[in-house]
Amino acid sequence: MSRTRLLDEEVGRAMSALSATAKKGLGDPVLAELVMIRASQLNHCAFCLDMHLTAARRNGESEERIQLLNAWEETEDLYTEQERAALALTEAVTVLTGGTSRTKSGGGFVPDEVYDRAAKHFDEARLAHLIALISVINSWNRLMVSRRIPPGGYRP
Repeated sequence: MSRTRLLDEEVGRAMSALSATAKKGLGDPVLAELVMIRASQLNHCAFCLDMHLTAARRNGESEERIQLLNAWEETEDLYTEQERAALALTEAVTVLTGGTSRTKSGGGFVPDEVYDRAAKHFDEARLAHLIALISVINSWNRLMVSRRIPPGGYRP
């Protein structure tokens, strides 16, 4: 099978529908792109980075904020508290190894303080959409990385 075929069309439609629904429910296209860029940075997904950097710029995101996203915790006033809470949640959901163990056998979880911080900035519905968005971009990242899909194929 050629790598040019990214995945089964039906799977692609379902994932695209989930992405669109999560973005719409979050209600902030710039924040959605920041979240997807940050997850894609953590997962080293060049295809998704290319796509979401392009989309962020198209939605009016500044070059400064895009360029410093990888070090968002070190920037004092560049990102809002809501954005910082979403980015912290993105990292916790994406990495899932640094959380507190809730079982005797161990395992990673989203730390309560990270979840609570996000819950202060998003109502239940928007928080659910944020978590869905983080989950689906992680799935996209894994698909593109495992298929070794290079950047440059995205066309808005």
